[in-house]
Amino acid sequence: MIESAWFAALAALFIWWFSTGAILVVVRRAEHRGRLAHLRATIVALPLLGGGVLLYELTRYMETAGASYLAFLAALAIWGWVELAFLTGVITGPNTTHCHEEARGWERFMRAYGTIAYHETLLVVILFVMLVTTYDSPNTVGLWTFIVLFFARISAKLNLFLGVPKINVEFLPTPLAHLPSHFRISRLNWLFPFSVSFLTFAVYCWLERMVSVSAPHEVVGFALLSAITALALLEHWLMVLPLPDEKLWRWMLPARKDAPEKPEIRRKDLRGI
Repeated sequence: MIESAWFAALAALFIWWFSTGAILVVVRRAEHRGRLAHLRATIVALPLLGGGVLLYELTRYMETAGASYLAFLAALAIWGWVELAFLTGVITGPNTTHCHEEARGWERFMRAYGTIAYHETLLVVILFVMLVTTYDSPNTVGLWTFIVLFFARISAKLNLFLGVPKINVEFLPTPLAHLPSHFRISRLNWLFPFSVSFLTFAVYCWLERMVSVSAPHEVVGFALLSAITALALLEHWLMVLPLPDEKLWRWMLPARKDAPEKPEIRRKDLRGI
């Protein structure tokens, strides 16, 4: 069963949903316990990072269907810890202030980048290490999973910065309350068509490779990559489609301790950037 492409795709979907929900639950519970709880949550979750690194190293020379799943999980474990560190405010950037209304052009871009600079730098370092250590390794599922997540994230953040019709800030925790002031709600920006076109092409390429190979571990690997890339594509479309995607996780999260004011998101300045 585990060698089936359909099983692999459904497994990727469940792992994506469950891991996202788990991170949101940890962050929401930390909200109830104060500022230090965010740091404690990140430190307590360090075994997730260590386990991901160890699993990544163990599987990169293994060519079995099981190893493809484990490499996929390893990349998600590493990625998940970094995202947890970001959402708890432990690894973000030097800028923790709201963006003022007069910010334009390069100033606005640098302010926005300053909110995530340390986090993005850490991801670049991890990706570089993965590229170096995986050179000539037969199992590259973990590497390509991380690459897909990395570039999909960059694309998503740029689209939020340039402006999209729908931005969900419901799950943003207190340490990131300043982040929405760097987003913009507007009609489709020039980058969005390129983003969805590239991701669509990537899904096609993974699917083409999946139907072209015969080895079970390759079928599983390309099915996992097809699914995670398709989910990244879906997340981009959710920036423009009026679908209540937050309901996927809202039901499992504990209620906020205090109902904060809804973060204000900048609308596009009609004079442009």
